Amino acid sequence: MTRPLLEVKDLRTYFRTPRGVVRSVDGVSFTLDRGETLGIVGESGSGKSVTSLSIMQLLPKPAGYIAGGEIWLEDLNLVEASEREMRRIRTREIAMIFQDPMTSLNPVITVGKQIAEPLRLHMGMSAAQAQTRAAELLSIVGIPEPNRRLDDYPHQFSGGMRQRVMIAMALSCDPKVLIADEPTTALDVTIQAQILELIGQLQTELNMAVIIITHDLGVVAGMADRINVMYAGKVVETGSTEEIFAQPRMPYTMGLLRSVPRVDDERGKRLYAIPGTPPDVSTPITGCAFLPRCDYSRSLCRSRVPDLRPVGVGRQAACLFDIDVDADMLHGGLDRTGDSTGSRLWSAS
Repeated sequence: MTRPLLEVKDLRTYFRTPRGVVRSVDGVSFTLDRGETLGIVGESGSGKSVTSLSIMQLLPKPAGYIAGGEIWLEDLNLVEASEREMRRIRTREIAMIFQDPMTSLNPVITVGKQIAEPLRLHMGMSAAQAQTRAAELLSIVGIPEPNRRLDDYPHQFSGGMRQRVMIAMALSCDPKVLIADEPTTALDVTIQAQILELIGQLQTELNMAVIIITHDLGVVAGMADRINVMYAGKVVETGSTEEIFAQPRMPYTMGLLRSVPRVDDERGKRLYAIPGTPPDVSTPITGCAFLPRCDYSRSLCRSRVPDLRPVGVGRQAACLFDIDVDADMLHGGLDRTGDSTGSRLWSAS
């Protein structure tokens, strides 16, 4: 059987803090094939960005460290790779678009030099060749007058334009995998759509594998082939985008879907928000981590940790119960009384 382009196996990434060890990523596994788009969604603090930083081996050290698991890029385990090997792999094999381009771009170096640097380091181009290619990349990502803008600094670009510069840098060496970490954060809706369309278009042209990380299921709705939903450092549901939107099987996923605003909602209708806050992953969690915020919780959830289990072909969910929810319930009023939700206990064999 052909090996996936990228395979993450039981990844555990922890941070040492004065309050103890924080289990930011606690047993995450997934695969990614060439040309495929995987969406990783969840609230802030669920472990999405730390997963991507683990793949890139960019964890803040010595506080952050990989406590266990494997990250395979084809035949190379990145967890065991040296820093020298990772410098060769970053941008050349795996590239990343970071959340905030203003803090990711160097404010005292021109955009042209920042794009040209990986071209010279990884592609062996001369200074003149790298500058020419940098202008081509700015043109590809839709920045007008690219030759003139090469000499501009990041603060001379708008937020959307800076994000396009980050995409140009990430794509400069034709990577096999592109990680887009909240690529549309703080951008207005029109620019968001343009950025997502641009990533999709370039993915098709280059046959890249893409991981798009976001807190908004609406962002990945028309872009991702598969979705991993993360909560408290774990994947709590995974499956195809169509199936997860049509019939989510984990209450947290249902809550995220209900939180997406709809254009057909009644005027003046109050927006839904998942009650409560995510758990503190610096202390051991007994039972289901989503229990205090769940519409379907039962007494069994307090003592039994739900593992990912099959709920269909290519689908898994971390819930002790099989819950039947139609699409209308996701946007109507879920019954919070507990026993009238139409769920039934799943028993492990």
